[in-house]
Amino acid sequence: MKKRLLLAVCFVFAASFLTVNAITRPVWGTFVKPSDPAIQYVGRINFTNPDRPLFVYPGIQITANFSGTSLRMMAKPESGYFMAQVDDGMPFKVAFRGKQDSIVTLATALPKGEHRICLNYCIEGYELRPEFWGFWLDEGCSLLPPTPLPQRRIEFIGNSITCGYGNESLSREEHYSYETQNHYYSYAARTARALNAQYIAVARSGIGIYRNYGGPKTGNADNMPAEYPFTCYHDKSQRWDFSRFTPQVVCLNLGTNDTSTGICDKKKLIEAYGDFYNTLRGHYPGAKIVLLTGSMLNGKELETVKEALDTVAAEAKKKGDNEVYRFDMSPQDGSLMMGADWHPSYWQHEKMANELTAFLRSLMKWF
Repeated sequence: MKKRLLLAVCFVFAASFLTVNAITRPVWGTFVKPSDPAIQYVGRINFTNPDRPLFVYPGIQITANFSGTSLRMMAKPESGYFMAQVDDGMPFKVAFRGKQDSIVTLATALPKGEHRICLNYCIEGYELRPEFWGFWLDEGCSLLPPTPLPQRRIEFIGNSITCGYGNESLSREEHYSYETQNHYYSYAARTARALNAQYIAVARSGIGIYRNYGGPKTGNADNMPAEYPFTCYHDKSQRWDFSRFTPQVVCLNLGTNDTSTGICDKKKLIEAYGDFYNTLRGHYPGAKIVLLTGSMLNGKELETVKEALDTVAAEAKKKGDNEVYRFDMSPQDGSLMMGADWHPSYWQHEKMANELTAFLRSLMKWF
């Protein structure tokens, strides 16, 4: 009797195990690996494992054309948030937050035929280390030849403003959270879309050109010039191959954190900016480089950064480099609300994007 009971328990356990696995590991149709050549990637991505591409900076873009009526994507659990757009529909946010969340439905009941998916990683992922794991299509369907990417290319280098820190928060009293950061609505991403340009964002909240937020007056070792040569932030395992993306224009927006908390060595700031400018010019000899001030600067700090940028631009021109430019975005005054921790709001980013788009359109003749 005991033996039969034990066998019955084992049978029920085995049946339950199979049922759970059937639910958690379903087969939906055709699986497409990340290494499929029909998938297009833009951004600093580590392809050491081509079927587990890893990235940490916001603004990573993954696009593909596909046939069928539905689409699901896979990513490493706890990868964070993406903005997704199917065809010309409204963009929407998808989340990989739980320890078991590895698949998300992006579309169902689409009309039969050809469709397009555009994904944008919309948070900072250096702690999460997200990975894209592929797509599920309808049975018998496939990816289609990719649409040529825009010929225009921009690189944005910056701090929390470029990341879109807190821009979905409605209160400056709130603190940072993944839920209220959305790089897709940052001035950088908006500007690129308005100009129909590919773009890369190399940005990290709190980072500076020589001194990070709250750092010593002498500076921080993990500032932007120190992190810039590598594919991923705080990861020295792979140096970035600059031949993978050659921008026609670089927008450099740093200095807010260097001058934060009332501590800044102006001489170090100017030297660091000058050295980093020379680094950028070495990588991109034909690019126009725009030195920006962001909307969080005001008063003495704004004047300090403006002086530093003006000095660097003048020195470059003195050496015969006439492709250096300056642009100042309007300081925020609260009339467009503020995001978390006094950061630019959704609407302030919209204003910054409108200003920068007009400037770059004229500068680059991108009409």
